[in-house]
Amino acid sequence: MKKLSEHFSWGTYVLLAAALIACLLLCICVGSVAIPLKDTVVALWNSLRGLEIPAGISKNIILNVRLPRVLNVALVGAALSLCGAAMQGLLRNPLADGSTLGVSSGASLGAVLALALGVSIPGFSLGGTMLMAMLFAFLSLAAILGLAYALDRSLSTNSIILIGVIFSMFVSSAINLIISFAQEHIKSITFWTMGSLSGTNLSCAGVLALALLLCGGVILRYARELNAFAIGEDNARNIGVNVRRVKLIILIAVSVLIGVSVSVSGAIGFVGLVMPHMARMITGPNHKRLLPASMFAGAIFLLLADLTARTILAPVEIPIGVVTSLVGATAFIAVFYRTRKAG
Repeated sequence: MKKLSEHFSWGTYVLLAAALIACLLLCICVGSVAIPLKDTVVALWNSLRGLEIPAGISKNIILNVRLPRVLNVALVGAALSLCGAAMQGLLRNPLADGSTLGVSSGASLGAVLALALGVSIPGFSLGGTMLMAMLFAFLSLAAILGLAYALDRSLSTNSIILIGVIFSMFVSSAINLIISFAQEHIKSITFWTMGSLSGTNLSCAGVLALALLLCGGVILRYARELNAFAIGEDNARNIGVNVRRVKLIILIAVSVLIGVSVSVSGAIGFVGLVMPHMARMITGPNHKRLLPASMFAGAIFLLLADLTARTILAPVEIPIGVVTSLVGATAFIAVFYRTRKAG
């Protein structure tokens, strides 16, 4: 781990970007209908330039089916991984990710309610689910921080994690209760809770990109403060960091980003937990390098997971959350073992 991080340079970002582009093209080309790489590149290039796409190229599959999906997959992976890296730095807990707060569970509850009640926005297929997920993410954050503040006015890390875990257990029970009463929607809700991006479109990608630009920009802005948190909240306070203010801003940014991501993709585990550790092996603990690298790692990982989910048992598509959990759990055990052994 140490040797990899010692050789980190800006050229590493170039390699990560190249790997991400290669994965995007691979995921567009491979599927139930194989599309030559040349046709994919021509279709994408001509579409960007506003030129007519030559006959014989599967324009509809490339531009209307696979491109929106892979863009959403990459953006969700980047967002979840960035949130995980931020939470691990903020809470100084290697087992933390965005769901540690319980905000992922809250967003899932809102989305499940939208699916069960048929909440929708005309002209935007996932609008109702997205709106409810973001609303419940905010409400969950307010409830968790309110309870944590009532118990501990310093908003200590342990208090936030404890309340988050308890809240997640409560929400899990509520979701199961909703499923038991929404028998006509049980299939769609169950599939969604395991993670799926099959119904996403360019509108979803646009919302995700905007959320990642705004909230991700806020998180990246506080990379120096996250480095300070690594030496403890008291030490961070002593060097001039407004601990409570920074913590609240990062928590809110993470909550919004998770709410938008969950509304689009469903519940996808282990991305925010494992990918920051993988990126840390390359960049080291400096959050100025770790946060951007985590975004690349999360996007690449989720693209490959989604490709596996829709091809390994084709024409049957398995939930992407199943793939991420299987791979992520194995990878995390390996990382944890290596870390403990090195320690």
